[in-house]
Amino acid sequence: MNLLSDRIVNMSTSATLAMAAKARELRAEGKDIIGLSLGEPDFNTPDYIKDAAIQAIHDNYSSYTPVDGYVELKDAIINKFKRDNSLKYTHSQIVVSTGAKQSLANLAAVLINKGDEVILPCPYWVSYADLVKLNDGVPVEVPTTIATDFKMTPEQLEAAITPNTKMLWYSSPCNPSGSVYSKEELRALADVLQKHPNIIVVSDEIYEHINFSGEHSSMAEFEDMYERTVTVNGVSKAFAMTGWRIGYIGGPEKIARACNKMQGQITSGANSIAQRAVITALIEPPSRVQFMIDEFKIRRDLVLDLLNDIEGFKTNIPEGAFYVFPNVSYYFGKTLKGKTINNASDFSLFLLEEALVATVDGGAFGNPDCIRISYAASQDQIKEALTRIKIAVS
Repeated sequence: MNLLSDRIVNMSTSATLAMAAKARELRAEGKDIIGLSLGEPDFNTPDYIKDAAIQAIHDNYSSYTPVDGYVELKDAIINKFKRDNSLKYTHSQIVVSTGAKQSLANLAAVLINKGDEVILPCPYWVSYADLVKLNDGVPVEVPTTIATDFKMTPEQLEAAITPNTKMLWYSSPCNPSGSVYSKEELRALADVLQKHPNIIVVSDEIYEHINFSGEHSSMAEFEDMYERTVTVNGVSKAFAMTGWRIGYIGGPEKIARACNKMQGQITSGANSIAQRAVITALIEPPSRVQFMIDEFKIRRDLVLDLLNDIEGFKTNIPEGAFYVFPNVSYYFGKTLKGKTINNASDFSLFLLEEALVATVDGGAFGNPDCIRISYAASQDQIKEALTRIKIAVS
């Protein structure tokens, strides 16, 4: 008898976390590793949010919370959706979870039956495919390229749909490509989905505010998609609150109630102090964190300028998030410093060992020709890292 379940044996390790662990090991050996692998802002949580958490401690918010979140936090989320996204939700349509990752895990658990297909435009965030497989679903990858700004076309969506299609999952702004779907592009996808009324859409909008295009659109904004779209969001990225672990969904009441039921058996309510802090984060206008978005845009332009000076890196111009996703297939089949580069995994490992720079293999995101570079690091670190990469590959 096997000690471990087939479920856990067959599950992939998170590539981003695995690379971060490898980088920590090398640092422990005394290596000067620059980490460009994790999707974590290098800013501190703003003081006005920290002050709210401190006040919550003094106010003795130390008891179990409602499974689906404090009513006051739901109020803040409802107002945020209305203010930022023109979306109207009620309390029964909102579920607060321990990070947007739990929100996604809940959705996979309550919606997927064995054999259900979930369409994933590639590249996609690393955990999507494994969350689908964990619940006996089938990930259906739709490859995209720099030529389409790493965005799925309506024709590709139509071609991927079968009688077994249950859901479409996508993120905008996208992790890892930084691509942002415009309202017109989402409308074109929605027009395809109108022919297939049973398909549920999961719209991951965790990077909503880190958006340089001047426009953020949600699939649920369309009246004919509202009842079949779940909008996932949280505070980790735009508010530099990764460790606070608060995410949330807005969606059809039946789905929200199912997520509440699932969460009640797994973790129950999210952290009390973090929830109180998030009330303040969401009530305040997004302009209070604009300084971080402005800095990310400066870093994006810096990364693109430096990558353009390195042979073999092809990039799109990401309009959001804090990643670039260069195609590095130019190096496949070549030998660098005695090491043969067969794929993006080899290339990412080469950069870690030779340039002492941690990136992530694009294969984990469904695109094996690319690597992900996070620019959630200081400008000085970015300059040093890309200088090292240029020297290593030249």
